[in-house]
Parts: sequence; C-alpha cells; structure tokens
Amino acid sequence: MAFQGVQIQLSTSYHPQTDGQSEVVNRCLETYLRCMCADSPQNWSKWLPMAEWWYNTTYHIAIKATPYEIMYGQPPPIYLPYLPGESKVELVDRSLRKREEMLKLIKFHLRRA
Repeated sequence: MAFQGVQIQLSTSYHPQTDGQSEVVNRCLETYLRCMCADSPQNWSKWLPMAEWWYNTTYHIAIKATPYEIMYGQPPPIYLPYLPGESKVELVDRSLRKREEMLKLIKFHLRRA
C-alpha cells in the first residue's frame, strides 16, 4: 500500500473524527434509501444495490468524477430503457421490468425530495 501512496487508517464504529469519509457515504446512502423506499421502509435492503449504484455513478465535486470512473477508468454504462418482451428468458424479462419500475419510483421520489 505504501508503494502506491496509500495510508491505512483504522477507525472505530461511531467515531466520526476517524471515520469521516464513511460517515459521508453512509449519509448519502441513507438519503437515497429514504427516497427509494418511502412507501415501504421495511424493504430497504432490496433497494440497497440500487442506492449503491446511484452513489457510485453520481458525479462527486470533490473528485471531479464519479466513483465508478475512478475505479474503472471509464464512465458508467448508461441504462437503456427496457421494452417488455425484449428478452426471451422470463427471469431476465421479469428482472428488467422490476428494474424499470424501481427507476421510475426512484425518479418520482427524488423529484419530491
């Protein structure tokens, strides 16, 4: 790690002075989750992957890029709208329909926030 100029700093739970960056990320994810699952908060864990994707593909002023771009060296792929019946595999079709529903709901709640 030292070879790459990275310093490891251990931190303890609930100690923001040593864990400020984690606190910022957690606060962002909490905000996203509140918007995404306002109608059914008990299902927050189902929305976590989408919240993580949203965070990682959102432009961050501090790094002047998205975390995805920093990690992979290219912009994140753009989700193309899904048209029902595009997939011949029912499980894929169902998953993509669900993704479209989630994206619509996310946009709705973020506009309201």
